[in-house]
This record gives sequence, structure tokens and C-alpha cells, in this order.
Amino acid sequence: MNLPLWVWAVTIVAFLGMIAFDFYLVARNPREPSFRECVAWVSFYVLAAVVFGLVLMATAGVGYGGQFFAGWLTEYSLSVDNLFVFIIIMSRFAVPLKYRQKVLLIGIVLALLMRGAFIAAGAQAITRFDWLFYVFGAFLVYTAIKLVGPQQEDEFSENIALRTAKRLLPTTESYRGASVLARVDGRLMVTPMLIVMVAIGTTDLLFALDSIPAIFGLTQEPYLVFTANTFALMGLRQLYFLIGGLLDRLVYLSKGLAFILAFIGVKLMLEALHHDGVEWAPTVPIAVSLGVIVGTLTVTTVASLLKSRRDRLRRPTAATEGMETETDAVGAPTSVTADRDGV
Repeated sequence: MNLPLWVWAVTIVAFLGMIAFDFYLVARNPREPSFRECVAWVSFYVLAAVVFGLVLMATAGVGYGGQFFAGWLTEYSLSVDNLFVFIIIMSRFAVPLKYRQKVLLIGIVLALLMRGAFIAAGAQAITRFDWLFYVFGAFLVYTAIKLVGPQQEDEFSENIALRTAKRLLPTTESYRGASVLARVDGRLMVTPMLIVMVAIGTTDLLFALDSIPAIFGLTQEPYLVFTANTFALMGLRQLYFLIGGLLDRLVYLSKGLAFILAFIGVKLMLEALHHDGVEWAPTVPIAVSLGVIVGTLTVTTVASLLKSRRDRLRRPTAATEGMETETDAVGAPTSVTADRDGV
């Protein structure tokens, strides 16, 4: 895609405007957003991504539009999976509900900055080193195998950066509002809020190691990689509060993501082989990739919800467990309540 510089400038300014408006909303009224508010914002961002993809199809061609949709759906799915870890981090550090929006927003900005750097480096590297397709493909297959394996309940473990920050930085025992710095007895100290942001930021960096190779397996256009990643992160703050209580019902999400990542990894390696002159290695059309991604996510979601519903129906309620059947003198069941005549 030979895009003029002004297209990049308008796109970046538009995304920065949305982020700035999000910061304004959080700074004006730090609180836990309502369910209706979350639904409205998530719907807005999803609709914006769909409209953007349709405009791409109309202006740049169906192929580029299909690449955007495939990349966006993959990145959005990975973002939903990442919310599991965000919830664990927020709970472990006991972040007050009204300040979680700020932490999430900072995390989104950090993720955008780091992914932007990865995209720029990845785009340059791919144009010079074709063998990176094999590396990306193998890494995605390896990640998929890890997702299929046994999962720990607590997926978050403190990385080196977080352990170093906690060891070196003098930290207050409690939160001081949303501040990251506080002065205690004349000594400048950091608050747990900064430690949480370090945890979110370094975790975002690890997420980028999965997401960037995944989307480069679907498109090598830097503009599409950037916009798909950005749209996938937009609305993540509201999505956290919207589906935070429903994530435990998506029991097969990691398995679906594993299949998608493995598919993209194999696709990357096949296309690399095809590019190197191996005749039997096919190239996978973007329509097939999009169909596999949408189909896998649909099956995964439906199967997860059906299993969760079946498990709930099988699980006896406390009322049922504690209810005792009254019997009459000859052992026949009798009603716990009186009949209509009061007898």
C-alpha cells in the first residue's frame, strides 16, 4: 500500500484524539463505569473498526479490507484473552475499583507505544530478512502448544522488571488516591499504583511478542498492522468492566486462540516455503484465513457458553442441598407450606 504521509498523519491524530478523550473522561470522574456505558463505548469502537474496514474495501480493495478484518479479529481475541491476566493483576494488588480505569488506560497507551516499536522493527526486518517468516511461524506454533497445555489458575507471575521495581523503589504501604508518588515524612516514595502500572506495562510487552508475529502472518502492510492493533486496544478499558464477570465462562477461549495461532504459524511457514521456490507449498488466501478465524471464534464462544450453562445446571444450589423433605407419620412426603385452606 503506497499511502501518502497525510493518511498516516490523519490516522494517528484520530487515534490520539480518542485516547485523549478517554483520558479526559477518566480524569473528570474516576469511577467504575456502568454496564450501559460500557456497552455503548464497546459498541462504538467495534462499529468504528467495521466502518474502517469497509472503507478500506471500497478504497483499497477487498483484499486489503479482508486482511484488516482478519488481523483485527485476531488481535481483538488476543486482547480479550489478555483481560484474564489484567483481572489477576488488579486483584493481586487490590487496586480500588474507581482507579482501575486509569491503570487500564495507562496500560493501553504503553501497549500502543511498544507495539508501534515492534511493528516498525518487524516491518523493516521482514523486508530484509525473509527467513524471519520461519521464526515467526515456529514461535506462533510454540505459543499455540503452550496454550493447549495445562493452564494454571493464576497465569500472572512477577517478571524481572516488576521484581526489580519492588526491590529498589521505596513503596508506601497503601494507595494515595491515583498518585504514583507520595511524600512520607519528607521522603519521596512511590505508591502501589506505580508498581501496578509496571506490572501492566511489562505484561503488555510480553503480549506484543505473541500479537505482532500473529498479525504479520496475516498481512505485511505496516498500516494495516498498526490500525488493526490500535482498534483492538481501543475500548479495552470498557471491555474490562463489561465482560470481567463473564470471562470465566469462556472456558475454551485459550483453545480457540491456540488453533488460530497454530493456523497462522503454519500459514507463515508455507508461504515462506512457497516464496523460496518450493512448489508443493501452497499460499493461503486471506478469505480462507478470515473464514478460519471467524469460524473458530464462533465455535469456541458457543461451545464455551453451552458448557458453562450445562455446568451451572448440574451444580446443585445451596437451597437444594439444604432443603429437607418433610414426611408424615407413614413416611409419605408432605408439603412444607400450608394448603390454600390453611389446613
